[in-house]
Amino acid sequence: MHHMQSDTPAVLHRIEPSPEPPVTLSAPAELLTGYLDFYREAVLRKLEALSDAELRRSRLPSGWAPLGLLKHLAYVELRWLQWGFAGEHIEEPWGDVKVRRAPWHIAPDETFEDVKTFFQEQCARSRVIVAGAQLEDRAATLGGRVPAEEDRPTLIWILFHLLQEYARHVGHLDIARELADGTVGE
Repeated sequence: MHHMQSDTPAVLHRIEPSPEPPVTLSAPAELLTGYLDFYREAVLRKLEALSDAELRRSRLPSGWAPLGLLKHLAYVELRWLQWGFAGEHIEEPWGDVKVRRAPWHIAPDETFEDVKTFFQEQCARSRVIVAGAQLEDRAATLGGRVPAEEDRPTLIWILFHLLQEYARHVGHLDIARELADGTVGE
């Protein structure tokens, strides 16, 4: 039987997660924003010690790289909360995508620090938008257009959507990080 050669390190290292939001939280807004911050921090924690080469390297047939995923999540925040919910004018709401259905785009001169700063700025802006709204408030636009009121998502729907997006992509980063240097953890 032929065994495939693996470049995964034999020794696994562990990243310890930050604490989850308190188990006593019962206010939906606090619970949603608490978990969003938990996952935002998890994304950065998983990328922090990767080399520039690993940040840009794809280990999957789809071609996405960890740095591209971080940029994608920054644009997810921007699209859903600034462009969609708040209805702000955004020059390039799809700046993470050069070609539809292609891996997330990273320019050769974009560094981890550049993308991390952009991500943190979008998260900070999202927090301000959410803090100034009610969960039942509806988005101003949807994909740059103004649909009928009943077709505009509520803020609570958007926050749940963001939460599932983060949870899914943090799982992707778990796998990418383990393949890159053997680091595992929540």
